[in-house]
Amino acid sequence: MDPLLISGFLLIALLVFLASGIWVALALLGVGFIGITVFTSAPVGQVLASTVWGASNSWALAALPLFIWMGEILFRSRLSSDMFKGLSPWLGWLPGRLLHVNIIGCGIFAAVSGSSAATAATVGKMGIPELQKRGYDMNSVIGTLAGSGTLGLLIPPSIILIVYGVATDQSIARLFVAGILPGAMLVGLFMGYVIVWSLLNKDKVPDDNERMPLMEKIKATRSLAPVVILIGGVIGSIYSGIASPTDAAAVGVAIALFLSWIGGDLTWESFRDGLIGATRTSCMIALILAGAAFLTVAMAFTQIPSLLAEWIGGMGLSPFALLAVLTVFFVILGCFLDGISVVVLTTSVILPMVERVGIDTLWFGIFIVIVVEMSQITPPVGFNLFVLQGLTGRNILQIAKSALPFFLLMMVALGLIVFVPEIVTYLPDQMGR
Repeated sequence: MDPLLISGFLLIALLVFLASGIWVALALLGVGFIGITVFTSAPVGQVLASTVWGASNSWALAALPLFIWMGEILFRSRLSSDMFKGLSPWLGWLPGRLLHVNIIGCGIFAAVSGSSAATAATVGKMGIPELQKRGYDMNSVIGTLAGSGTLGLLIPPSIILIVYGVATDQSIARLFVAGILPGAMLVGLFMGYVIVWSLLNKDKVPDDNERMPLMEKIKATRSLAPVVILIGGVIGSIYSGIASPTDAAAVGVAIALFLSWIGGDLTWESFRDGLIGATRTSCMIALILAGAAFLTVAMAFTQIPSLLAEWIGGMGLSPFALLAVLTVFFVILGCFLDGISVVVLTTSVILPMVERVGIDTLWFGIFIVIVVEMSQITPPVGFNLFVLQGLTGRNILQIAKSALPFFLLMMVALGLIVFVPEIVTYLPDQMGR
């Protein structure tokens, strides 16, 4: 049977499964089972058992539940309010004033949580009431949180970069390093936009009537000490070569528990809830990875990936044309699936095409994460939109409209890393290969 017909049939089967509302992981397993059973003579039971075990038995995956647990601990601590106290005295002079606290706060929390939803929820839980009380324009408050919350996907330690590294056999440490400059660039773009917007809309930014003496500002900065300690422990141990990403995740959990205990936030209830939350999220991701691995093997048996790669290669697309097509494809896919599902579902098919046109797979990992960031603020299944809807009670389309400028800024960031790939590759190249 024509592999193109097989791929069309399996795509329809996947869409039917997803539309039925069953878990993404079960949909992937189901499509893989159909593909092997109907279109090949391979022993489906043996393939399923060996593939699921192989996808789960990975040391690199051990970092995943640990980083998720660290984020759960911090979510239940006072870290976000401490960040606000430490940052706000220094940002009142910038046009846009405390809107920048949302952006920088998300950037900092992203560096210790690794999760987009956790970043948006934690900083939003603190920032929305505070900025609303001070009279800031709520569309701007929501927009900065929606856009900046996506930094949790890019700034290391990033859960989705771990997933990409496992799925593509890339060095997770190098992926983490590759995400630093693009993450800082996005923070700069977001802050630049807020500055320009506030200069054009001065009536929507309240006056800063609080004049704090220098010594008071310095004293308030001490509130940032816990997050500095945590970032230094996690990121510093990786970049200095002292610890692997998995070891650093364990270090991060230990530091987060200690800081939570010192701050008086660590109770048996918060410890239990954090552990249960991390277990649920980790199991969900692990099951999705197992389902995607099984679907990947099933597609290999049907020869679909190699055929598609040859087809794309025969079209003679330039790297730029391929990236443009993939950007549209990933954004559309991200409108209906979460970011991790998008990555694990597509890498087996996309990577042969990417490698064929000579695109660096490490660079492509950062590219795909930025595109997935964009999909986090696109309806109907933008996770950050749901988070902010829960915090504000606003219509999801209103939130998406507030987030639109930041979606466009991410498009600018994509263009910058395409035309200046050294933004991604410079720091990893300094590590050596």
